[in-house]
Amino acid sequence: MSSLIDFFNNHQTENKGLLQKNNIIKRNIVAYMAVNGESTLAELTKELRISVPTITKLVQELCDEGIVTDLGKVETPGGRRPNVFGLTNTAIYFAGINVGRDRMTCVITDLQNNIIKEEEDDTFELTDRSQCLDRICDTIENFINNCGIDKSHILGVGVCIVGRVNTQQGRSYKYFTSIETSIREIIENRIGIRVLIENDTRSRCYAEYTCGKSREESNVLYLHLGLGVAIGIVVGGKLFYGKNGFAGEFGHIPFFDNEKICFCGKKGCLETEVSGIAIEEKMSELIRGGANSILRPKYERGETIHINDIIAAARNDDNLSIELIEEAGEKIGKAVAILINIFNPETVIVGGNLAAAGDYVMLPLKSATNKYSLNLVYKDTKFRLSKMTENAPAWGVAMLIRNQVIGLL
Repeated sequence: MSSLIDFFNNHQTENKGLLQKNNIIKRNIVAYMAVNGESTLAELTKELRISVPTITKLVQELCDEGIVTDLGKVETPGGRRPNVFGLTNTAIYFAGINVGRDRMTCVITDLQNNIIKEEEDDTFELTDRSQCLDRICDTIENFINNCGIDKSHILGVGVCIVGRVNTQQGRSYKYFTSIETSIREIIENRIGIRVLIENDTRSRCYAEYTCGKSREESNVLYLHLGLGVAIGIVVGGKLFYGKNGFAGEFGHIPFFDNEKICFCGKKGCLETEVSGIAIEEKMSELIRGGANSILRPKYERGETIHINDIIAAARNDDNLSIELIEEAGEKIGKAVAILINIFNPETVIVGGNLAAAGDYVMLPLKSATNKYSLNLVYKDTKFRLSKMTENAPAWGVAMLIRNQVIGLL
């Protein structure tokens, strides 16, 4: 009997016989339980449309392989009590890696998306150099080898990174572009495990959608307000990528009639006035021009003023900081009005550094969205702040590789 773990690890096998057919059915059983939880043989037979003898045989094989557990009899109103089966969390694991600008976060998750282990490297700095890619590979390899889990049971590693990413090709269009081999292939060759490359905002969005308050919704917009501005889009219960995975570049819509050059090389992008970097630059400019702020001493010492400093100052009733955050919130809200008119989402989730400003950003954002969007659309849309922690991108990309491996994507 061939292990289902072997089947997952050899997902491109050319074996077309009964063995592969049975393994595909077993994979579908695992996928069904991953989504719906504990199940009886009768439920599996009905939902997967497979005969009772086949389901019984294959579920027993999954139990023998340690992937499924017989949880005993379930209580019923009458008649024979059927056995209920559930996934064994200790059989299969996945890893999620977030390659951020100034840190790397690594997590191990089980089949139920529970985080088993987590590590963070806050000495990391992302640069477009081959030495940085070597460091990424070293960090992932060391984490996998020292996480305390048999490597053969880690069936996939999801890696998310800032900037534009082509998930199908496993490439970043911002980092390591001069290297002919894809990032995915380089990492796979180093660790010997299937790898998925994803964008960090989409990974955050997926974590919000899958494990946050939006799991019962099908159409969600995740708005990430960090040093840059981007969105993750869920349409019909699935992440929206566009042709090459570039969907969600919300920060680069031509929104302002200004002469500010964006990092993308264009003028007038939304990011030029509402990103964390833009707010930081405007604060320094205003203080330099004589404006009063509790951050003036920091500026006069020659220290860099970060967006988190501005948010903290706003919470301490610094008027200049409050004004800058509210101004950004109003401009973002006007742009969000365009989004909800187009996508008609059930929920807009606001995350990233600026989300920590709470009502200082949310109230002007919602007010402007209400002002500039269609009334029926706005009334039909919920807004909320993200409650996810900083490990959300790593967690989200671990879920994505899990779903890819077990056949949910």
